Amino acid sequence: MISSSEVIHCYGQLASTVSRMAALARARQWDQLPDLEARCASVVDQLKLIEPLDSLQREEVEHLVIRIREDQEEVCRLVKPQLDRLMARMAHLQMQNNIGQAYGLLQ
Repeated sequence: MISSSEVIHCYGQLASTVSRMAALARARQWDQLPDLEARCASVVDQLKLIEPLDSLQREEVEHLVIRIREDQEEVCRLVKPQLDRLMARMAHLQMQNNIGQAYGLLQ
């Protein structure tokens, strides 16, 4: 188990990582997001082992969670259009492939 002070540190790490993800998404640097997402998942796994927090620590965690949620929502808002474009492009390529196969243009 991790101690309560480590919990605050983990939430701080999570908040800064998600904030970094938001900054990268704003800059359209999509290639760096998966590594940061993996880092977030690792921190969340650590947080599953938490001990109860006192009221002061709980208040600090609540502020960090609000910040994390806001940044997470921004990342989702910025990434979703990119995923939609990627899915549309993949569907278009699949359709081209199907047409090519139907007319014997592709092997």
